[in-house]
Amino acid sequence: MSATTPPSLLLMSPDDNCLIARTALRRGDSVSIDGAAVTLAQDIQIGHKVARRALAVGDKVLRYGALIGSITAPVAIGEHIHTHNLASDYIPTFTLGQDGHHFLDKDATP
Repeated sequence: MSATTPPSLLLMSPDDNCLIARTALRRGDSVSIDGAAVTLAQDIQIGHKVARRALAVGDKVLRYGALIGSITAPVAIGEHIHTHNLASDYIPTFTLGQDGHHFLDKDATP
């Protein structure tokens, strides 16, 4: 009997268009997304989202079968989805300020 390695990406709901990293993933790693081998273009931290398919600006992101936000920049299959390309449709999206200590509402108009 041989042991199997659990998948590095977790699908929370069949309707989701993102997957969750079960481990820290590195640029250049090959992962399986819906049976296709995909080479990652960037590092992805454990628990972060990975695109299950290509997403266009304005596409809604589904996690746990629920809408969590909208894509703000084109995303390729296997690409990291986070605050740099995803905005919440419900609450302000905050990002760490240049001083490294304060959070800024990245969607606020100056």
